[in-house]
Amino acid sequence: MRKIFGVLGPWLALALLLAVCMIGEASFRNPMNYVMLGRQAAYTGIIALGMTLVIAAGGIDLSVGSLFALSGVTALELAPEFGGSPGIGLLAAAVLAVGAGLLGGAVNGALVAVWKVPPFIATLGTMSIFRSLGLYFADAGRVAADNPAFSLVSGDVTIAMLVGFAALFTVMLNLTAFGRHVCAVGSNEKVALYSGIHTGRIKFMTYLLTGGLCGVSAMLWSARLNGISSSGDGMGYELDAIAAVIVGGTSMSGGRASMSGTLAGVLLLVTISSALVAWGVSPNLQNTVKGAVIIIAVLFQYKKGVGK
Repeated sequence: MRKIFGVLGPWLALALLLAVCMIGEASFRNPMNYVMLGRQAAYTGIIALGMTLVIAAGGIDLSVGSLFALSGVTALELAPEFGGSPGIGLLAAAVLAVGAGLLGGAVNGALVAVWKVPPFIATLGTMSIFRSLGLYFADAGRVAADNPAFSLVSGDVTIAMLVGFAALFTVMLNLTAFGRHVCAVGSNEKVALYSGIHTGRIKFMTYLLTGGLCGVSAMLWSARLNGISSSGDGMGYELDAIAAVIVGGTSMSGGRASMSGTLAGVLLLVTISSALVAWGVSPNLQNTVKGAVIIIAVLFQYKKGVGK
């Protein structure tokens, strides 16, 4: 029963929140509102799927927001150099965004897995580095995406991408040796190492995949707004992603993870933000709510003994 509740708990909390919102606010009774919520959830949601693997393996990644911005800036700055049709430009931007994300993820992975830098310190450092590089390449401004083909990867496509990646990563976590090894490393790294698991390789891959997802998310965001800001875009994404992962039931100390829970956590946080705006609460207080949600979720984990 506890295991079933652990899987369904975040979804039940989301259903309860939506019921309260529909009673208290007319806009939540409009089906189109949920399409908009899905689109808003997609950008941090895609990153949160990778963050789930990182945290499940006992790590943390504070650099995702900065890497998101750097990936977008890199793609939009360099894609015009390839010339050709709008379709070629779109493809070049997508490859560059994902490539920049993978490169940043590889840097994080190497620092943690090869040079044994504590994840918090490593990604705190790269958070500053990635943001600084993005500001430098974009002259601390906004880079425009002057390409009509970008509309092909905006709108409801973002929701489809979120659902597709969620399904893919659910299979990866639950039905592959890699997923089992991720949880084994997070549960007890020494035991995993003695069992023949290449713990360093597993950690490296979690950061690499998360970096790639930062690039995907940056591409979708750039398509939505026809550009990306090197200074503002991606700010706070690390908090959103970590909050979604923890609310979704993944243990902060590693060893236990749920991709479906992370998806529910993302939707829950987006719904909370939307409800606060609808109820006239200052946007400046939204991070207070998110921070409180993280603390409550972690306390609840420890109360159940999951975090030990």
